[in-house]
Amino acid sequence: MSTSSPAGPVRHPTAAPGGARPGSRTAVAALGICVMLVFGLGAGVNLAVGRLATSALRPTPTEVLWIVDSYLIVFGCLLIPGGAVGDRFGRKGALLTGLAMMVVGSLASAVAPTVPLLLGARAVTGAGAALILPNSLPLLVSSYPQEKRGHAVALWTALSGGGGVAGNIVGGAVLQFYDWQALFAVAAPLAACALAVAARTVPRVERHAHLIDTGGVLLLVAAVFGVLFGIIEGSELGWTSPAVLLGFAAGTVFLALFCRYELGREQPLLDPRVFRRPGMRAGTLGIVASFVAMYSVFYLNGQYLMNVKDFPAVLAGLGTAPLAVVIFLVSPRAARLADRYGARPVIACGLLVVVLGLGLFSLCGPGTAYVPYAGCIVVVGVGSGLSNPPLSNAVVTSVPAHQAGVGSGINSFSREIGGALGFAVFGTLLSTRFADALPVGLRHSGDFAGGQALGTYLREVEHSGTTAAHLSTQVRAAFTTGMAESLRIVALALLLMTLVVVLWLRPRPDEHGTTTEGKL
Repeated sequence: MSTSSPAGPVRHPTAAPGGARPGSRTAVAALGICVMLVFGLGAGVNLAVGRLATSALRPTPTEVLWIVDSYLIVFGCLLIPGGAVGDRFGRKGALLTGLAMMVVGSLASAVAPTVPLLLGARAVTGAGAALILPNSLPLLVSSYPQEKRGHAVALWTALSGGGGVAGNIVGGAVLQFYDWQALFAVAAPLAACALAVAARTVPRVERHAHLIDTGGVLLLVAAVFGVLFGIIEGSELGWTSPAVLLGFAAGTVFLALFCRYELGREQPLLDPRVFRRPGMRAGTLGIVASFVAMYSVFYLNGQYLMNVKDFPAVLAGLGTAPLAVVIFLVSPRAARLADRYGARPVIACGLLVVVLGLGLFSLCGPGTAYVPYAGCIVVVGVGSGLSNPPLSNAVVTSVPAHQAGVGSGINSFSREIGGALGFAVFGTLLSTRFADALPVGLRHSGDFAGGQALGTYLREVEHSGTTAAHLSTQVRAAFTTGMAESLRIVALALLLMTLVVVLWLRPRPDEHGTTTEGKL
C-alpha cells in the first residue's frame, strides 16, 4: 500500500516511538468518542422505533421512519462536503462545530414537543455528524508519527465498527429503564465532553487554499439524497414504488450531472477520475461489502435474540459486544499484516472470513445457544477487522493530501451506503422469506414490514388458545428459516463483490516494468 499521508502538514512533527505523539493520547481518546458517537447515534435509535410509534407525539408510521432516517440522510448527503469544509477552513474547527451542533441537536431531539421539531433536531444532529466524521480521520492521523499512521487508520476503522455496537448496547440499556427521550439526551453530555477535550488537545492541521466547489456540493447532495432515499425507503414502500424509482432516477441524473460538472472544474470538489485508481474502486466497494454484512447482523440481532430467544432489550444490545471486542483486537494487527504481506491478501482473507461468518449465521435456529451464535459474531468481526483498515487506507491515500477531508468523506460515505444497504436489502429479503416460510394459516394474516413482523406475529398467536405454544414455535422456526435463506443470498453477493475487489487489486506492471500490488 502507498504510505502517503492522508493529512496535510502539521505543526508538531516530533514523533514518539511506539504510539501517538507526546501529549496526544487525550486527543486520540476525544476523537475516538467522536467517531463512536456518530455511528452509535445512527444504530441506537432503531431500538426506539416501538416507543416512538406509541409516544405522545402520535407520529404516523411514515413519520416514525423519517425520525430514524432524517439523521442518516442528512449525514450521508453532507459527508463529502463536510470533509471539503475541513480541508478549506480547518479540520479542527469543523470538528468542533460539528460537536456543538450534535449537542444542540441531541438536546432539542430529547425535548421536541412535535414531530416537525423532532425531525429538524435530528437533521441538525446529522449535519453535525457530517462535519465530525470526515475530519476525525485526518486529525487522528496527525496525532501519530509518520511510521504509525497505518495504525491510526486501523484504530479509526475499529472505532467506526465499534460505534455501531456501542449504540446498540447503550440504546438497549437506556431503553430498559427510560423512555425514548433519554436515548437522544444521553448523547449531549458525551458530545460536550468530547468538544471540551478536543478543543484543548487536538492539534490544528494547516488549512489549504483549495476552494469550496459550491455547484459540485449542491449536485452531489442532490444525487446522494436521491440514492439514499431510494435505498432507505425501498424496503418500506417497495422497490418498484413510484417514489423509490423516482429517487433512484433523480440520484442517477444528478450523479451524471455532477461528474460532467466536476470534469470541467479547475478545483473540483471530487474529481471523478480518481475512481480510475484501483485502490479507490476496490476500497469503496470492499467497505460497502463489509458494512452490508455488519449491518445485516445488526438488523437480525435484536429480532433473533429478543423474539426467538426471549432476551430482554438490554441483553439483546449486549449480544453484539463480541463484534466490537474482536474488531478492536484485530484491526491494529491488520495494518501490520498489510505492511508485511501486502494489502491484497489481507483484504481478500478478511472479506472471505466475513462471507464465512454469514454462512455460519445461517445455521442458527430457534434452539441454538448464545455461545455458538456469539461465535458467528466473532467470525464476522475477525473478517471486518482484517479487511477494513487496508480498505480504508486504499481510499484515503487515493486523493491528494490537501483533500484528505474529502478522501475521509468518501471512506465514511462508503460505510453509510453499506449500512443503509445492509438494513434495506437484508430487511426486504428477510420479510419476503419469512412470509413464505410461515404456516399457510398465518401467511397473509397481517401486513407488516421487515423485522417488525416477527414480534407482531408472535403477539397475534398468543391469543390462539391451546394452540398458541405450537403456533409460536412454528413462527419462530419460519423466522430462522427466512433468516438463513436471506443470509445465504447476502453471503453470495458479498462473495462476488470480494472477487471484484481482489481483481481490482491484482499486481500491475508500472512504467519501469516492475509489478506493484494494486497500487493507488
